[in-house]
Amino acid sequence: MAQGFKKFIPMFDRVLVERFLPELKTKGGIMLPEKSQGKVLEATVVAIGVGARKENGTVVPPSVKVGDKVLLPEYGGTKVVLEEKEYFLFRDGDLLGKFESS
Repeated sequence: MAQGFKKFIPMFDRVLVERFLPELKTKGGIMLPEKSQGKVLEATVVAIGVGARKENGTVVPPSVKVGDKVLLPEYGGTKVVLEEKEYFLFRDGDLLGKFESS
């Protein structure tokens, strides 16, 4: 984990992710213009909150852990800049899925 994340801990059921970089070239080596690169919907979890609190006071832990690869919704998330890098905050329930490691 990078040092900046020790200073930033998401609240409650929030998850901080770093999006994968878009493909800049085709498999054949042709450079793609920015308009045709498409939106990257996959990311790596870099920090998580403690979880959501239910009405009775119990805490529901997040469904992901640091290092997990997740599928993001096309829209949403809050952009956060830490140490000159872009990250996004999502609620745990807004994440669409988690990829299993092979």
